[in-house]
Amino acid sequence: MSRIGRMPIAVPAGVTVDIAENNQVTVKGPKGELSRKLASEMKIEKDGEEIKVTRPNDLKRMKSLHGLTRTLINNMIIGVTEGYEKKLEVNGVGYRAAKQGKKLTLNLGFSHPVEMEDPEGVEVTVDGQNLIIVKGIDKEKVGQYAAEIREKRPPEPYKGKGIKYDYEVIRRKAGKTGK
Repeated sequence: MSRIGRMPIAVPAGVTVDIAENNQVTVKGPKGELSRKLASEMKIEKDGEEIKVTRPNDLKRMKSLHGLTRTLINNMIIGVTEGYEKKLEVNGVGYRAAKQGKKLTLNLGFSHPVEMEDPEGVEVTVDGQNLIIVKGIDKEKVGQYAAEIREKRPPEPYKGKGIKYDYEVIRRKAGKTGK
């Protein structure tokens, strides 16, 4: 049995969870509201201040969906209570980030600045000139937008220039040696 899928999800105070037909789950909390249609095969039931996910049988697909469904609901609850955040560092001479309204402008050594529009439900702040903080209530959107920012100039192994996550460690390589 799925260890993650079996665990009940605690619903904190101030959060309401509505389960409609076809497993349309809506979670409302202090930070906002998230809604998602989950796998219709899974049985999601609210039991007081807990939510339990059960699967109909032990087929491979059902086992896979069991833990996934539970984790998606849990992520929605964490999102509306605490929110999610990812930090990115911009490293390199002349590399900098700036924010104007809903537009993020990145100078990354190209002949032109790279401009990115903030997606719906994601808030981006720039701390100093080299720290970008991506915040939001939807874990998937926050992670996706942070990955798109990093993709503009991934870190390179020789000088470590580029955009990296704050926890990421770049394995450095030795450069060419002359004769």
